[in-house]
Amino acid sequence: MNPQPSAALAGLRVIEMGQLIAGPFAGKTLGDFGAEVIKIEPPGSGDPLRGWRLLKHGTSVWWQVQSRNKRSVAIDLRQPEGQQLARQLIAEADVLIENFRPGTLEGWDMAPEQLHALNPGLVILRVSGYGQSGPYRDLPGFGVVGEAMGGLRHLTAEPGRVPVRVGVSIGDTLAALHGVIGVLLALYHRRAHGGPGQVIDVALHEAVFNCMESLIPEYSAFGTVRQPAGSALPGIAPSNAYPCQDGWVLVAGNGDSIFKRLMQAIGREDLAAAPDLADNAGRVARVAEIDAAIGAWTQPRGVQAVLDTLAAARVPAGKVYTARDIVEDPHYRARDMIVPQRTRDGDTLEVPGVVPKLSATPGALRASAPRLGDDTDAVLRELGLDAAQIAALRQRGIVQ
Repeated sequence: MNPQPSAALAGLRVIEMGQLIAGPFAGKTLGDFGAEVIKIEPPGSGDPLRGWRLLKHGTSVWWQVQSRNKRSVAIDLRQPEGQQLARQLIAEADVLIENFRPGTLEGWDMAPEQLHALNPGLVILRVSGYGQSGPYRDLPGFGVVGEAMGGLRHLTAEPGRVPVRVGVSIGDTLAALHGVIGVLLALYHRRAHGGPGQVIDVALHEAVFNCMESLIPEYSAFGTVRQPAGSALPGIAPSNAYPCQDGWVLVAGNGDSIFKRLMQAIGREDLAAAPDLADNAGRVARVAEIDAAIGAWTQPRGVQAVLDTLAAARVPAGKVYTARDIVEDPHYRARDMIVPQRTRDGDTLEVPGVVPKLSATPGALRASAPRLGDDTDAVLRELGLDAAQIAALRQRGIVQ
């Protein structure tokens, strides 16, 4: 797997020791931009994500996206010989990614200080539920718990209803993206300032919390605890979801001039001209009336008719997309956000493209997701092991 010459991270070597979502999503993001990502998996079972949700030919289609642009090496890290192989790989790497429970690396004699003695420039990304310190450090933590502790779950509900999941593993992916930012910062510091390698400590709940807008300042200043508001944007009006004959439309008419155009488009000149609705504070005071007016206009109309009218009036609006809507949308296609990917089983899947889009060094799908241990022999040969040594390790169950 040779990175394209123009890849932004070409020449960067990453060892990924995580599993499921948070650590591997960080590895996927680095791999999309040209990093060589060597994923260490346990022999026999591999990363549990291989068996999650919908399977094709026995492998999760989710796996095909999460593990593209990676090499799979099956090593048993519970055994000392496997740990030694991992240390040899890490000694030649730029970045190590792990999302085990805190203390796991230390139990394998791979504490950060030990790894930095081997490789002083190593950047170590550690993603965990609660971080590497603090009273909750040793508690098991998954993305759903991080979303709750970070304050997100409390707000994702209709008023008075049970808090709901946002529908995807947002806590894990937010932690992964924060981790990637940390890796890039540490690599820049190392290169630009000659700094040593360092540890990036990302807690799931802190990554969620970092995206919670004015939640804490509002509480600090006013004692206000923001409450669930369904699809509305509290304190900003109008911004909500409105029913149509064949679905829902989100309308963001909260700019002063946008609000006037919106009211004119729905035939409510009286509201467009009302002096007390000329700014957001006045509109918030009458938000129920405004929402009712918009809903009364959208309800007898189809989604597309509503969108066409609001687009003509230059009012931001959009329908609630399903997977089918996304795949069929020409804008996604035009921006290469739905792309074909050939799996190693010979299937062609449509998968998400690469984000963000760089003009000179864009990311790319360079290799499909590996089968378990596809690259074990090649990677171990790169470490200097010969065929007989690899065969002996395989016979003892150290590698697969």
